[in-house]
Amino acid sequence: MTTIKKVAQHAQVSTATVSHVINETRFVSEETKARVLKAMEELNYTPNPAAQSLRSQKTKTVGLLIPILEDETNNIFFMRVARGVEHVLKQNGYHIMLGNTNESLDYELEQIKYFTSRQVDGLIIAPSAGNHEYITEVSDDNCPVVFVDRKPDGVKGDFVLNNGFQGSYDAVKMLISKGHRKIGMLSGLLNLSPAQERLAGYRKALDDNGIPQDENLILIGESSFDSGYEMTRKLIEGSDVTALFIASNAISMGSIGYIQDKGIKVPEELAMIGFDNYNWAGVSNPPLSVINQSDYELGVKAAEVLLKKLQKPSNRFKEYRLPTQVVIRTSF
Repeated sequence: MTTIKKVAQHAQVSTATVSHVINETRFVSEETKARVLKAMEELNYTPNPAAQSLRSQKTKTVGLLIPILEDETNNIFFMRVARGVEHVLKQNGYHIMLGNTNESLDYELEQIKYFTSRQVDGLIIAPSAGNHEYITEVSDDNCPVVFVDRKPDGVKGDFVLNNGFQGSYDAVKMLISKGHRKIGMLSGLLNLSPAQERLAGYRKALDDNGIPQDENLILIGESSFDSGYEMTRKLIEGSDVTALFIASNAISMGSIGYIQDKGIKVPEELAMIGFDNYNWAGVSNPPLSVINQSDYELGVKAAEVLLKKLQKPSNRFKEYRLPTQVVIRTSF
């Protein structure tokens, strides 16, 4: 199927220019207009009159896609992101249409197609794992996309992210400053950018402080209580680690479960720093030091970036990073 993007590529112009030619919404030089019309003719592209009519009138609705899974602690994180998005949109007279990707790329595509069929003005997406080149086929300059929390593969765009690399780097550096040299890391699967960045921060902190990297001290698994429990068991039974950096909230819960079952003293026998500042971390025994990352603020920023693009369309993209902080408690 011929799309407006294919016409733009054939005419060597932006999709916005093709849209302006079709809808006569902005001045386009006669030379450029002729090139666009010729491309439309050669590709046998016919604009959809109904879609044109609808698109010329903004719906004041934004689609938000987030991954919600059963028994997944990240649900709290993404619902706080959603609250931040909703707050900004409401202040600016927009409504939010919320969808769940179930961490499935296929379902994400299905949801995006549904949202665009409902003529949303823009999309905010916390992308699933996988290649997102398809985005260029299902969206255009009239429906801009902002990615939040995760940086997808295969697509350029506007990204609103936490600085997980810096947070991890700072946490590991603090453990090193306490004299630890055998620092284990427990991570979620590396199919999403936050996990990749946290591992990179861990490695960089070791390198900068002259500590050799030991791959046996890095365990990667599902972000779940059971996985955290089992990875902690393997690491403690198979090595002489004195500290743990845990890059997932769910894994931290499982790790603490194992440590409490075995009566390991924290921080005397094992120092710990986790990721995400949920309420339970402050009341664990002992209270867990964590990396605090933004959630509500992430949604606020993503909404602000999208509204700016709706007000002033642009093919230029930018990456926004929100700071993280280590919350020091008594676990290290």
